[in-house]
Amino acid sequence: MTKIGIPREINPGEKRVAATPETVIKLKKLGYDVAVESGAGEGINVADAEYQEAGAEIIADTNELWGAAEIVLKVRPPETNEKLHVHEADLLKKDATLIGFIWPGQHKEVIERMAKRKATVFAMDSIPRITRAQKMDTLSAMANIAGYRAVIEAAAHYPRFFTGQITAAGKINPAKVLVIGAGVAGLSAIGAAKGLGAIVRAFDPRSATKDQVASMGAEFLELDVKEEGEGKGGYAKEMSDAFLKAEMALFAQQAMQVDIIITTALIPGKPAPKLITTGMVESMKPGSVIVDLAAEQGGNCALTQPGKVVSHKGVTIIGYTDLPSRMASMSSQLYGACVTALIEELTDPRTPDGTRTPSSAIAGSSGETSSEPLRAEAALSADEGVRVPTLHIDLEDEVVRGAIVLHEGKMMWPPPPRPTPAAPPEPGVPTKSSHAVAAAKPNGHGHDEGNGVSPWLLGIVGLIMFGLAFILPPKAATEGGDFLGHLTVFILAIFIGFQVVWNVKPALHTPLMSVTNAISGIILVGGMLQLTGDLFTGSGSGLGSLNLTVILGAIAVLIAAINIAGGFLVTNRMLGMFRK
Repeated sequence: MTKIGIPREINPGEKRVAATPETVIKLKKLGYDVAVESGAGEGINVADAEYQEAGAEIIADTNELWGAAEIVLKVRPPETNEKLHVHEADLLKKDATLIGFIWPGQHKEVIERMAKRKATVFAMDSIPRITRAQKMDTLSAMANIAGYRAVIEAAAHYPRFFTGQITAAGKINPAKVLVIGAGVAGLSAIGAAKGLGAIVRAFDPRSATKDQVASMGAEFLELDVKEEGEGKGGYAKEMSDAFLKAEMALFAQQAMQVDIIITTALIPGKPAPKLITTGMVESMKPGSVIVDLAAEQGGNCALTQPGKVVSHKGVTIIGYTDLPSRMASMSSQLYGACVTALIEELTDPRTPDGTRTPSSAIAGSSGETSSEPLRAEAALSADEGVRVPTLHIDLEDEVVRGAIVLHEGKMMWPPPPRPTPAAPPEPGVPTKSSHAVAAAKPNGHGHDEGNGVSPWLLGIVGLIMFGLAFILPPKAATEGGDFLGHLTVFILAIFIGFQVVWNVKPALHTPLMSVTNAISGIILVGGMLQLTGDLFTGSGSGLGSLNLTVILGAIAVLIAAINIAGGFLVTNRMLGMFRK
């Protein structure tokens, strides 16, 4: 079987591990053997015995673990093992696969080492931010933890309350917090600071974050200079000189007012921008705190020292680079889940006949599954009936192409840019594709421009109703009510309802039908009118003399009442989801 190796992280201060017992169980269900280096879970208080209970093999020797694993899962990029005097990249098995944080732009030498091993390398920090890859987004998962932990660290160093209090000794004002950058980390910091009772302000050059900040209960700071700050992939971009000048003036003003500043500003592929100058730090009140989440990339504060806590004229500057590791248990759980999701996406499950299992096949970029025969070298032992999973690497897949750094030793990073979409046609100018779509468009359910009910059909129904007036015997209109009138209303209601619903967009059908069902409860009126009659017909009182019209009316009233209540309840719940 394919073996996955989980080595112990050797970076000083790194407590995270690439797999927890929970994720080991999931990997085992996918058909992999899992080997864990002894002591790998010490940082998250997980003993070797717990990994063994989950089905993992414990290997004490580092060389043996790396040499036996076809797939290696790590947190940090490979580095030199000082105890063994060997680089982890050199321990990789030939043609093995490594998955972890790589930061390819910063670790070219490490990548070259792994290329010599003909390795395939996936960078979890390069997972594209698309809907299908949300479950693998380790950057967002770690940023969420970092933002929360930043507030905890600030509270630990801030000599006052976060929340305001009124005591017998006097009033204590709440702390004022400024969050620079409203990405995942920034929003997490906003939520944590608000939870502690602070007054929170936030700034971000991306206008799209304004509503997000407001939804968290924070004040969004704006500049007079209007410039869109959103770049590729939704990240912030470099701004113009005029914008930067106005931005720095805003920060200088806020530095004199707030008690805590949390910075999260990063620009992909570039050093962290300097946003808090020495002068701004010196203008802050004694006891104030700055938490620099960009410390590892150089820091947003001019006085930040990566990995250290420094004090300058009464202001504490926290430059920790291991904030997620300070919540190692939670970080490992989320990181392991993201890595497992990637492996699940790549895993090529096969049936004994060598075809991919449709129910568990890996969805391609189109979301469709495939049952075509695959390469025969891998997979299942037909004699034993045992599934042997393998990684199916489709270089055309958007997730794979974004995350892969090396493929069998060949450099694949950075990924090629997406092809530029063709310019849209001028309004009013028909195109070949538009003609094709128009020709192929069915007159079916849920189309925006449907013609509704055909006038010819309505005409035919009208003739039928007119003919019934002459065919039906006269007593049908006297005994049991106006039968023809009821029938006319019933049929017209069907066609009118059909006409209304048919022209509604498919996306609105669910709420529409809820409301429609509620409104349709007006049949209560008709049912109640039928209840005015006698329960028994004639002089008898047995079952044979029951008035069917009254009974049906009572049933209609009951069902309609249920329909009204249920329709409005469902509609209210759905609208509540949108309000959130």
